[in-house]
Amino acid sequence: MKTILHAAFILGLLLPGSAYAALPTVVELYQSQGCSSCPPAIANVNAIADRPDVLALTFAVTYWDQLGWKDTFASPAFTARQYDYAHGLGHGDVYTPQVVINGRRDLVGANRSELGEAVARAERVAGPLLSRTQGKISVGDAPAKTAADVWLVRYDPRTLNVPIGAGENSGVTIAHRNVVRALVRLGSWAGTAQSFALPSDGDPAWRAAILVQAKNGGPILAALKL
Repeated sequence: MKTILHAAFILGLLLPGSAYAALPTVVELYQSQGCSSCPPAIANVNAIADRPDVLALTFAVTYWDQLGWKDTFASPAFTARQYDYAHGLGHGDVYTPQVVINGRRDLVGANRSELGEAVARAERVAGPLLSRTQGKISVGDAPAKTAADVWLVRYDPRTLNVPIGAGENSGVTIAHRNVVRALVRLGSWAGTAQSFALPSDGDPAWRAAILVQAKNGGPILAALKL
């Protein structure tokens, strides 16, 4: 049975009656309301936010805030996460808009067909099985013993319309989807089965997901929508 479940995970299937969810393609957008190049990428990520095979997450970064408009959703933790990706992906610096797919490759994301092709070609890996039971997340064994972090992401799935009052996008109203509101590290995972307690729920309108990710901006090994 374990072999069957593991094969189902690799194929990205949902096994009927099991506690294991298919591995969604994780699409992370790093953007700022103060960046004039960001609205097309925001719209493109919004367009795939409801896909069941995609976990689309919008992270607002802080380094545009001093240029006339302070992003209403930005957090230093999200900026730090993007800098980790700059290290992990071999970039000298960060940029917006940046779309990171499964922690393995990145692109600007302003071209919808290019983004769609990148999502379609996203690499899937044989990571650990994830399940949720009684307020805990269980992370199973994996063939390769990789040092990783286990993250809880809370995001708002609603369309949030923000009128921009200054800066490069002054006078524009930006519609956001799946805005990340909290990023919580639950602990470390080293390739053997382990459970992590889930903290209390946030805003009832928010949704949540779990990411198991190699340390320091490495690849995402597993993901689960809660």
